[in-house]
Amino acid sequence: MLKAGLPVRHLDEGKNVPMYRTTIPCVSAGSFAGRLVVSMRPLSPAQAIQAVQLTTPYTKAHGAPVHLGDPAAIGITQLDAPDFGDAVTLRDGEIPVFWACGVTTQATIGQTQPELAITHAPGHMFVTDLKEDAIL
Repeated sequence: MLKAGLPVRHLDEGKNVPMYRTTIPCVSAGSFAGRLVVSMRPLSPAQAIQAVQLTTPYTKAHGAPVHLGDPAAIGITQLDAPDFGDAVTLRDGEIPVFWACGVTTQATIGQTQPELAITHAPGHMFVTDLKEDAIL
């Protein structure tokens, strides 16, 4: 998104990306079940379309957004109070755009309480030596 000139508000504001618990159920794996957590980036409608086009091929990463627009439709009641990360500014003419988030794992771990879990911290993604094109 940055290469394409699209704004990434949490970076512009020096914050951690806002993340929210949703009412979208995940596919369960045995007792490991929960609801999707999403990250949000505010964009104009035209930028949102461009973001969908840019991110859709990255199915091995976050891929395309899972929802655009009305946060209540996915169970988010307050954009200014994320469950994880920091709230960011939603400007006039922008819509919230939501991507599936790796923090879903932490939220599910909190519900299922396995003996051992290895995951990432909110805002600190998996680090690899693979180039962007290798994860298409």
